[in-house]
Amino acid sequence: MSRRLVSSRLPDFPWDSLAAARARAVAHEGGLVDLSVGTPVDPTPDVVRDALAAASDSPGYPTTVGTTALRGAVLGWLERRFGVTGLDVHQVLPSIGSKELIGSLALHLGIGRGDEVVVPELAYPTYAVGAALVGADVVVSDAPDLEPVSPHQDVPALVWINSPANPHGAVMSPGRLTALVRWARENGVLLVSDECYLEFGWQDERPSSVLHPDVNGGSVEGLLAVHSLSKRSNLAGYRGAFVAGDAAVVAELLEVRKNLGLQMPAPQQAACVAALDDDAHVDEQRARYLSRRARLRPALEEAGFTIDHSEGSLYLWATRGEPCRDTVDHLADLGILVAPGDFYGAAGSQHVRVALTVTDERVDAAVARLS
Repeated sequence: MSRRLVSSRLPDFPWDSLAAARARAVAHEGGLVDLSVGTPVDPTPDVVRDALAAASDSPGYPTTVGTTALRGAVLGWLERRFGVTGLDVHQVLPSIGSKELIGSLALHLGIGRGDEVVVPELAYPTYAVGAALVGADVVVSDAPDLEPVSPHQDVPALVWINSPANPHGAVMSPGRLTALVRWARENGVLLVSDECYLEFGWQDERPSSVLHPDVNGGSVEGLLAVHSLSKRSNLAGYRGAFVAGDAAVVAELLEVRKNLGLQMPAPQQAACVAALDDDAHVDEQRARYLSRRARLRPALEEAGFTIDHSEGSLYLWATRGEPCRDTVDHLADLGILVAPGDFYGAAGSQHVRVALTVTDERVDAAVARLS
């Protein structure tokens, strides 16, 4: 009996292809400036660490649904920061980081062979990985609402959107989100919005959630939003995230996840409550990233780069009008490592993603080398 390995259905892990460039960058006399990944480097806030320590005596199993305190904190944060109202705790479900949820969502919702999953033209690779895992067909499109579904076409099972977006930092307007919601409902499509960077919009107005009543008409039917505390609170190591939206879909996810034992540890749940209840540390972190952005962007532009989009998220989407791997090699010679745009789709073949998630000292080093 033979079987096909699951890993053979998945793409190669993209960061493995940066090994040679990383080695060259590490060899630079001033050391590596790693702008290739979005891993937080600033301290986890004391209010969160204190909450984790206070909850560390946790001998019993946690529940998959999460504590009422955690789900209530989610609702309070969504309303306070983004004007989301009308949800209750049964429409919120914690997850063990957002990548786990994104990668398993198609599987947990019974999507499989013959189904279509729509992902943006430039996208976080895990959307497509989750589709590949279940054998679904991946459709690449930024404008599914401009492509009416005829009676002879298959209706997508799932459409992913992302705002503020990784890798390029574009932010969808409320009107654009509303158009996508309308199209999804007219065609019976589940619309899932990855909003992990919602705290990081660099324009005058904050980015909008698909859960906002002005966007969805006061109903979250057919809608999910995925959120993470990793970037806003420097909690990547805590694996704190959640999904919120359509009560029936959340209930289905809960039933599946209960059977699989997917439970956020209780101490982490308490830490997430503290993080969601405290806005001060998020405002401080926003200021750090804004300062780093204000130094890196002009340095790249003065070095001959054009910055496209980049009005949100934690990245600068930069190009020199050449193949992205050539740009990666050029910067590696300066001891700077960036992510090639082709990690995120063919449309990124001439861009690189430059992360703001490095210390101020490493930002200063990058600026000096670029000049």
